[in-house]
Amino acid sequence: MAGEKYLTAIMDGAGCLPLVIPALGEALELEVMLERLDGVLLTGSPSNIEPHHYAGEPSRPGTLHDPHRDRTTLPLIPTIIDAGIPTLAICRGFQEMNVAFGGSLHQEVADLAGHLTHHENSEDPLEVQYGPVHEVELVEGGRLREITGANRITVNSLHHQGVDRLGRGLAVEAVAPDGLIEAFRVADSPGFNMAVQWHPEWQVTDNPPALALFRAFGEAAREHALRTIRG
Repeated sequence: MAGEKYLTAIMDGAGCLPLVIPALGEALELEVMLERLDGVLLTGSPSNIEPHHYAGEPSRPGTLHDPHRDRTTLPLIPTIIDAGIPTLAICRGFQEMNVAFGGSLHQEVADLAGHLTHHENSEDPLEVQYGPVHEVELVEGGRLREITGANRITVNSLHHQGVDRLGRGLAVEAVAPDGLIEAFRVADSPGFNMAVQWHPEWQVTDNPPALALFRAFGEAAREHALRTIRG
């Protein structure tokens, strides 16, 4: 799924041309794709990852799933990370990256004692749903703090699921006031990568930390493209 706000953020925030990868699962030729990708944005989505991918309990009735996307992204993510292809993962993409590296998810963060309500009210106008909700603390010495130049930033929050067990080799980059992991990266990746639980693509040019993140992603994609051309 690639909504307009993601495509606009790639153009206006990262300065790149967005191309949509179809969710064709095993039909995608990953090795061929790797030769043509300068960067990958893993977008958010109303659907959740099917819980059998992380040995989770069955979803509640009515939960939206997208098995075609699961079969596309879960094998794709470790491949692009190992290849050093710049990667930015948002919301569902954040959760996909965690699962792809062996992590697990809470299916309803609001059910956890002592946790904030991290999901939006779907009856509110979009401007309210995507408005700032809570701060996250950026980890000292982390890449996200370096990119934004801030110790804390205020983010929106439109998710029911969240990280339970962090995947192998992932390093925490930001944490919510209730302790929920809000951002991470693959620590030993040869290229740029960042996964965030919030939605920095929303009105990206009006949000300095979000714009800084997309600019860093775009710059990494351009550098990767130059290295590929030069061989």
